Amino acid sequence: MKNRPLAQGFTVVIRHAALVATLGLAVGCLPAAQAATKTTAKASADKTLDAVGGPLPANAVARVNNVLITQDQLDQAVRALNVADTPALRTSVKNQLIARELFRQAAEKQHYDSRPQVTAAVEQAKTAAMTAAYLRDEVKPAPVTDADVKAKYDAIVATLGESEYKPSAIAVKDADTAQTVLTQLKKGTDFAQLAKQYSQAPGAAQGGALNWISFKTPIQAGNTQNWPQPLAEALVKLPQGGVSSTPVQIGDAYWILRVDEKRPTQIPQYDTIKDALRKQLEQVALEKATAQVVVDLMKNAKIQQQ
Repeated sequence: MKNRPLAQGFTVVIRHAALVATLGLAVGCLPAAQAATKTTAKASADKTLDAVGGPLPANAVARVNNVLITQDQLDQAVRALNVADTPALRTSVKNQLIARELFRQAAEKQHYDSRPQVTAAVEQAKTAAMTAAYLRDEVKPAPVTDADVKAKYDAIVATLGESEYKPSAIAVKDADTAQTVLTQLKKGTDFAQLAKQYSQAPGAAQGGALNWISFKTPIQAGNTQNWPQPLAEALVKLPQGGVSSTPVQIGDAYWILRVDEKRPTQIPQYDTIKDALRKQLEQVALEKATAQVVVDLMKNAKIQQQ
């Protein structure tokens, strides 16, 4: 069973990336700078200066031996970090680019470019870039319209019942362990503690806590928000604070449920959720279009498998 948020995706998570500005950690911390440095290396033969200590060209921010680091490379590296652009940040990024170029030159001088692991990595990078370019040209997902988004919203709302539940769950592999858990619960042992100790269900590390869920009752097959039907039926019969009196067997697992909270179903307004739903539908369309490209390629391919 998958631990999904209420209405299959109403929650959007935004991640924040922090800047690492230490020169010793320069390698690998600027993805855009890596590509920029390769360009610099390729053009270095054309940028050799008779007087290394002479004035910098107008488009350069630094010279490392005979190789220029350009303003455009610095701008690309700063944009890649996606943080506030400040003079201090630019100084730090420039120092990282200088360090990266020093590393590159030292490695090239010692012929690291011909080492097997390096040539293999170059080939892998080439393959990845080539494949990505091909997919951008060949995968044509169907556009997602406003009507598609509204229909998705209406379909989700139609699956929701009058009440929604905040459950916790413990799932174990055998009936004996399930009975041990139930016995401990009856003695007053904390549900979250037992979940962390015994459970193999989603949310075990969080004491068995699952996301809010709602079902239209009576429970109907195929309308259980991806929960197994017996679990959904067991959950809606429990009062708030109630715990399963007997385990519910699903396949080889035995489930014990608790209703932590119960409340009238809270349905987000369409305008507050439409962007998240659109992204969800666009992802589905992308996956469908990609699968179709695979199918088309397989029609003319000879594939052998063990």
